[in-house]
Amino acid sequence: MRGNPLGLVGATLLLIVIVIGVFAPLLAPYSPAEVHFPTPFQKPFTVGFVLGTDDLGRDVLSRVLYGTRASLEVGGLAMLCAVLIGVPLGLLAGFWRGLDAVLSRIADAVLAFPFVMLAVGLTAIYGAGLTQAAIALGVAQVPVMMRVVRAETLRLKETDFVLAARAMHVPSWRILAEHILPNSLAPIIVQATVIMPTAVLGEAILSFLGLGIHPPNPSLGIMLSDAQQYLSRTPWPGIFPGVMLLLICLGFNLFGDALRDALDPKTDR
Repeated sequence: MRGNPLGLVGATLLLIVIVIGVFAPLLAPYSPAEVHFPTPFQKPFTVGFVLGTDDLGRDVLSRVLYGTRASLEVGGLAMLCAVLIGVPLGLLAGFWRGLDAVLSRIADAVLAFPFVMLAVGLTAIYGAGLTQAAIALGVAQVPVMMRVVRAETLRLKETDFVLAARAMHVPSWRILAEHILPNSLAPIIVQATVIMPTAVLGEAILSFLGLGIHPPNPSLGIMLSDAQQYLSRTPWPGIFPGVMLLLICLGFNLFGDALRDALDPKTDR
């Protein structure tokens, strides 16, 4: 990783974003819902408001910090949901041909729907909220994770060490747990770094549509939705959450690419 400059840039961005999310209550100068009616639409670097204020006089910096924290929480929960459901299903589908025929067709049917449409539909069923949005986005990513693990399982179950274990009548669950799963961790980790930015963008879309986090709780998507009608007057309340979304996704993508190269034994170093 140290020999990959873009990977180091991505890791640095992720470190900054994670620090912002974890220490948002300490870094934010105001509560994200605190309203200052006498000072709406303040420009950036105004005294008392580093990034200005929105239409209700709320501090943009505080809302961006807390919105980043909410985005990371949703992304982490969605990634965890996709891993906990998709990895076992992928192992089962790749190891047993009978289950593969059923699980793969179900995954194909789910993948036939666009990601955003599926997430919107699931959120409409389970209701709006941080946890509900995270579960909906995680379930929408389960087929992708399942297909990655299934492909890796199909490859590994034909290797010599797995064939030797089966010849020694080792139980199938032990083969999956002790041989196939540990050797599949590299693509699983890389795919998890892909799911995170996708879930962050998905949360922003759901919140923009009113199906994500409930106002007045801060969210980058809610900030973009509130700022769209005032962009011609003051674009700053919409620019800063958009820039934060860009940094989050750019950091995960650069770090994920570098991690894939670092974990690939065939990569020329």
